[in-house]
Amino acid sequence: MRHKIVSRDEWLKARKVLLAKEKKFSKARDALSTTRRELPWTPVDKNYVFEGPNGKEALADLFGGKSQLMVYHFMLGPGWAQGCPSCSFLADHFDGPMIKDEMAKGAEYNYSVDKIPSQELPGLSAFIQDEEGKVFHTYSSYARGLDTLVGTDNFLDMAPKGRDEGALPWSMAWVRRHDEYQEKPKDGSCCA
Repeated sequence: MRHKIVSRDEWLKARKVLLAKEKKFSKARDALSTTRRELPWTPVDKNYVFEGPNGKEALADLFGGKSQLMVYHFMLGPGWAQGCPSCSFLADHFDGPMIKDEMAKGAEYNYSVDKIPSQELPGLSAFIQDEEGKVFHTYSSYARGLDTLVGTDNFLDMAPKGRDEGALPWSMAWVRRHDEYQEKPKDGSCCA
């Protein structure tokens, strides 16, 4: 790979230009996050039932006594022996927010293992429960909208070759379930 090579002074000048763009991006991301939190809420009127460690539970039960709930839509199609490798990879990043939340933020984190077709997209939904117990849907995001949840992607984006996914058949073809990284990649779709 040939890449432009410059003096330290030229590099520093280019780095300062990028730093200004990074700061602008951070401020834009902060403004976008504020706008996301200002979205109107919609009541959840459907009676969603989940199968959990305590048996069948309603959506309101998943809050665990907290006011906020984040639900990850984990892809596990009918007849699949294991969940989607990309979903598993993303779920491997959940421990950090959960630990910090226990100290300060008051949100419960859950993921639903939905029996959904492989053409569906993984996603994340946010909910809030008011003092009377009414549940409201406040936000949802899918596919690339989940990138900010994956610390590995953000870390790789700072590396010289980035995520280096350009020659892959799909962007996350390199991802495995956390205990499968010694195995060779399988051909086909990410969830086959």
